[in-house]
Amino acid sequence: MNIAFSKPTRDADGQRALFAGFRDAGYAGLQLKGGQYSAYLDDPAQFRQQWGEDPALTSALITMGGLDPAGVADLRRIIDFAVATGAQRVVFCHAHPREGVSDEDIAGFARIMSDIGKESADRGVALSLHHHYQQPVMHRHDFDVFFDAADSVGLTVDTAHLVKSGVTDVAGLIRDLGPAIDNLHLKDFAAGEFRLLGEGTLDFDAIFQALRAIDYNGWLCVDEESSASLADGLRISQEFLRTHLT
Repeated sequence: MNIAFSKPTRDADGQRALFAGFRDAGYAGLQLKGGQYSAYLDDPAQFRQQWGEDPALTSALITMGGLDPAGVADLRRIIDFAVATGAQRVVFCHAHPREGVSDEDIAGFARIMSDIGKESADRGVALSLHHHYQQPVMHRHDFDVFFDAADSVGLTVDTAHLVKSGVTDVAGLIRDLGPAIDNLHLKDFAAGEFRLLGEGTLDFDAIFQALRAIDYNGWLCVDEESSASLADGLRISQEFLRTHLT
C-alpha cells in the first residue's frame, strides 16, 4: 500500500512547507484539498511551474461540489486538470444536504457519477466518491443503494466521517464494500472533533485487519484535519502507521 498525506493549508507558505516536507516525512504522495489547486484549473502549466513537475504532488485531487449541470461542468474541469498534472484520481465530496434525499435520488446521483467516471477512466483518471457527514451517502444503507447503481466510480472510505455519521462498524463496512474501495482517508475522531491518529476512539487495529482481509493494495491517505501543526501531523501520523502497519 502507498501512504499519502493531506492537510489544509492557510497560505502559500503553508502549502510550500507541505510540498517540501511530505517525502522526508515518509509519504509517497499528496492528496490535495481544493484550495491548494483550484486557482490553477485553467492553467495547469502555471501550477507545475510554481510547484514542480512531480506527479506525487497531485496523486489525488479532493473536491466538493454538486451534480447539477454547473457542478458537473466544474467536475469535468478538475478532471481536465488531473489529466494535465498526472493525478491518479479525483475524490468527489457531494455537497448536497442529506435531509430529504431518497434512495431514488441516491441511485440517480450514482448514475450521473458513473457517466463522468467512465469518461474520466478513459483518460486515465479514476473518479472516487468520498462519503461525508450530512451528504447524500452518509448512512450504512446509502452505500448499498449508491454502489448497486454505480459503475466506474470508486469509494474513498473516510474513517472519521463514518463514525461521525453513526456508522461505527468501520471494519465491517470495509469488508462489505471491498470491491468498490479504491482509496482510504484515515483520521481519528472523538468528542465531535477530528483527531490525530491514535488520539481518538477509532479501532484502527480492526480497520487494518479488514484491509488485509480484502487484500487492499490502494492508497492509504492520512487526511489530517485536526488542530495539530503540519509538522506534528506529518510526524505523529507516520509514527502511528509505522507501529500499526508492521
